[in-house]
Amino acid sequence: MAYDEGLAERLREQLQTHTDIEEKKMFGGLCFMVAKHMCCGIVDDTLMARVGPDQYAACLQREHAREMDFTGKAMKGMVYVDPEGFESDSDLQRWVEVCTGFVMSLPPKERRGKRV
Repeated sequence: MAYDEGLAERLREQLQTHTDIEEKKMFGGLCFMVAKHMCCGIVDDTLMARVGPDQYAACLQREHAREMDFTGKAMKGMVYVDPEGFESDSDLQRWVEVCTGFVMSLPPKERRGKRV
């Protein structure tokens, strides 16, 4: 599984204010989970951003963003961002804020019939 370790470290820094972060290897890269929900990740040197359905169209209009088509079909609510789109820490922070904002709006995950 290839992913940009430098970007992984930058994402860890951006997410450090959350206490419920997990890292999982997914999609051939690394995924960051917030409150047990997939939030963002890295495939090669590309940012994978879960922006949700309400922000999806607007995020696709941002420079260097494109549909996430991991399965050959667009995954609504998910976008890929090329490295030029998060070169600065402030650009990366904006993407992370959209992702965490969406994920934190989701109901808590249930596991084995119990809320976690």
